[in-house]
Order: sequence, then structure tokens, then C-alpha cells
Amino acid sequence: MLGVLGGGQLGAMFTAAAQRLGYRVAAWDPDPDAPALKLADLPFATPFTDQASLAKFAASIKAATYEWENIPAATVQALERQVPVRPAPRILQIIQNRIEQKTFLAGRKIPVAPFRAIASPDQVAVPDDIGFPALCKTATLGYDGKGQWRLSGPADVRPVQDELRAQSQQPALRQAQGKWIIERFLPFEKELSVLVVRGADGDRRLYPVVENVHEAGILSTTRVPAAIDGQTAGQAAALAGSVVDALDGIGVFCVELFLMRDGTLYVNEVAPRPHNSGHYTLDACTVSQFEQQVRAVCGLPLGEVKLTSPAVMVNLIGDDFTRATTDEKVQAFLRRAGAKVHVYGKKSVRPGRKMGHVTFLAGTADAAWESASALKRMLG
Repeated sequence: MLGVLGGGQLGAMFTAAAQRLGYRVAAWDPDPDAPALKLADLPFATPFTDQASLAKFAASIKAATYEWENIPAATVQALERQVPVRPAPRILQIIQNRIEQKTFLAGRKIPVAPFRAIASPDQVAVPDDIGFPALCKTATLGYDGKGQWRLSGPADVRPVQDELRAQSQQPALRQAQGKWIIERFLPFEKELSVLVVRGADGDRRLYPVVENVHEAGILSTTRVPAAIDGQTAGQAAALAGSVVDALDGIGVFCVELFLMRDGTLYVNEVAPRPHNSGHYTLDACTVSQFEQQVRAVCGLPLGEVKLTSPAVMVNLIGDDFTRATTDEKVQAFLRRAGAKVHVYGKKSVRPGRKMGHVTFLAGTADAAWESASALKRMLG
């Protein structure tokens, strides 16, 4: 039996992939309505700090992984003492904290935006070597644009300081965050990402470079292949591969990149797990990112990463999902050839919550993009 920490859509897709390969799965998530718990052979609906659950979970499985990098490090470390955990907890600790992640990458000559660690709200300032505009981010627990503030000029510093002071008075936030990071805002031309899979034997596979568009900090669409030239794609792939090699990781990693107007590439963030921008692999590749995750966790040979069709993935976020599942015009549109609809099975619809996605397959990426754009217009 395999174990997965986290029961959201990524955990559910891992569970389904593992079961297709003949494995049983134990899934652990504090939310009793988490999608993966409905699919798992052995569900755990308790806090990650519950020691009795940790003991039972560890005793039930042969290897483990996670679907989210904000799993408590202590839980993953305790689990590793009993079964293999991939990627390893040491990698999770680096990636969980933006300061540690940026420091690790910069120390290995991997290009990142200039940054500075901030230990208290009073230290919030924008040094000359960073300059305006800049971003202030929580060091931990930030995702989908949460925990970020833009500093366009000196007048923005005081309001951010005041907000961080107010947060610091809340025990839960004070314990969870504690530090922040100031980094230069990069006026990128495109957001790219690359899925990198690395096996226990060092074998490494890279999926095609994809192009992402975010709205309000949340991934909206992913296009594959990215609309970039071959030389840039090769440089992006090489950079992403070097990041995973530096981490010496085993598993699936998503390396997010910024492409500047002059062709320079910067690493934005690294996710030690399958990623929203890799959902196209379920329909447009011979082996999905989730099957690769199963293979890497189990020490099996990695699968091929062949793209069988150009594709564009559209996230269904919040009320987008409601319209897509109730509006007759939208439903008729989604019955067209090449439209692959995925529903995550979450119990409640909330603003900003990822409820499902649609992947459009077509003969060219431009044609798939036209279908995706038409859907976006219909959803408003």
C-alpha cells in the first residue's frame, strides 16, 4: 500500500493512478470531505499532528509521497524514519520556506530575482539593489497568490508594515509565518513551467515547456507547447533540470520560470509534486504526471513523456465551475471534440477554489487556444 499526504485533487489523481497500476492507497487529510479520501482504500481524516494516525498510517504503507508542500515537516520526518518518503523531507524543508528555497538556488548559481529576508514588520524596506516595484511575500504557507503584497513605491511600505503587524498579533498567523521576503518584481514576458521527473536510479525525464497565464494569482490557463522558439525551450528545460539535479530529488517536480523580454530566464518557484500546470498530461501525454509520481515513489522505471497532442488547459475556479455544469450553452460547447472535462468532487464551491479543469486537444496549440479562449469568454 502507498501513502499520500494531502487529499485534494492532486492526491485524488495520484490515488487513481496508483490504483490503475494495482496498488492500494492510504490517503491522509484533515478534511473529511477531501476528494482523495473518497477514493482511498484506507482514508485518514485527522490532523497531520495526530500521533495515533501517524503510527497507523506508517504501519499501513510501504512508501509515501505528498500532494502539497505545506504538510508539517515534523510529520514527514517522523514518517521517513519508518518508510521511504519521496521527495525526501530535507527537500520539502527547503521548498516550504521561500527564504531557504531562494537561498539554496542562488547559492548554486541558479538565477532568481534579487531578494532579502525580513524578520519583522519593522524591517520591511526595499533596498537599492532590489528597487521598486518589489514584492513582499510570506516565507511560508503562501500559494495561489496568497500572502503577497506589491510595493510599487515608497508610499506602499507603511501600509504593508501595518498589515504585517496586525497579522503578527494573531497567534495562528504568527506561528505559521514568522518571516517574510522582499524580492524584485520581474516584468516578465511569459510565465513558463517544466515538469521534471527523477527516479531513484537518477534517470530523469522532462515534459515539454508549457506557458501559463495567471489571474489574481491563480493559474488560469496552460498552453503546451509554449509559444516560444526552440532555443528558449531548450534553455528552459536545461535550467529546470539543473534545479532538480541540485536538489537531488526523487519524484515529480514543477519548476516555474519567468521569461524576460531579452530572453533571460529566472526560476520563480519549485513545487516538489505534480502541478496544476501539468494536468494536460492526463489527456495529452502517453504517461501522466501522476503515474510518474507513482513510478518514482515505488522505484519503478519512469515512463515516456511524449506529447501526443497540443493542448490548452483551463481551470474551473469558483463560480466558473457552477456555470460550466449548469449553463446549457457552456455544456453544449464542452461536448465538442477534443474537450476533456475533469471534475474534482469537492463538496462546496468557493471563490478562488479550483473545482475542476477542461483540457482542449487540437491539431495545433493555436487551435486549442482558440477553444480555450472561447470557453473563457463564455464563463465571463
